[in-house]
This record gives sequence, structure tokens and C-alpha cells, in this order.
Amino acid sequence: MSPYILAPAAQRDLRTLQAYVAQENIQLARRVLAEIRAACARLADHPHLGHTREDLTDQPVRFWLVRTYYIIYRPETRPLEIVRIVHSARDIPHLL
Repeated sequence: MSPYILAPAAQRDLRTLQAYVAQENIQLARRVLAEIRAACARLADHPHLGHTREDLTDQPVRFWLVRTYYIIYRPETRPLEIVRIVHSARDIPHLL
């Protein structure tokens, strides 16, 4: 069993991210996705590494930055639920 699961929105986020980055550089897209997956696995082992962002949401989620992408997850879930994976410049309160 995987130590984390991707919510449907997070699955869509990863597909969109991969397609967008791959337009310019397929190797970079692979590296970014590998870094995000490694971070998700690390967060599953240490779910309180991330930060709360009360300025962005009052939901019980934490944020972890990989390059310019936030991994937004629920630290109390087992397996760890990854809610969204979004660029830090996006309107995160609106997306959540």
C-alpha cells in the first residue's frame, strides 16, 4: 500500500503540470515530477514537516514547497492524502 494517495484534484494537477512543463523540456518535467513524488513520500513519513497557512485557508491542511509548486496535504490522514499540487502563484484560497 502506498504511504500517500492523490486526491482526484491532485491527480489532475500532476497531469497538467507534466504537460505544461514538457512542452518546453520533457527531461525537466520528469525531474520535477520525481521531486514531487519523493516529497510526497517524505511527507507521508513525516507529515508535520509542512506549514499551516492560515492566510490561505482555514482547512486542516499543510503546505510543502517543491520548486515553485505547493504540495497541499492533510497531515492527519493515513495514508497521507495529497489534496492539491499547485503553482505558488495561483489563487490558492479559490482552489481550495
